[in-house]
Amino acid sequence: MAKKQAAAAIENRHYDVLVAPHITEKTTMLSDNNSVVFKVAGTASKPEIKAAIEAIYGVSVTGVNTIVTKGKTKRWKGASYKRSDFKKAIVTLKDGDTIDITSGI
Repeated sequence: MAKKQAAAAIENRHYDVLVAPHITEKTTMLSDNNSVVFKVAGTASKPEIKAAIEAIYGVSVTGVNTIVTKGKTKRWKGASYKRSDFKKAIVTLKDGDTIDITSGI
């Protein structure tokens, strides 16, 4: 019983690592280089991101680059606030593998 619960916890962790696909003009141009960009958890490491992508999408990952984007300070009606920081992962896939992140829209 304990092994099944541990395996289920590992699978749930994959969905905690990947927050959402990050779709912009610049990230769609990266698809020419067989790369996909995801917003990931701030505590996620590169091996965790790689394992999550391979487990969820069933593709082979050749590289993972991460970027932490700091939130900007903005003003609205005279009051200042700060946007949230977030972490992005640029995932490079093996030639021939693709992820269609727009299929669910």
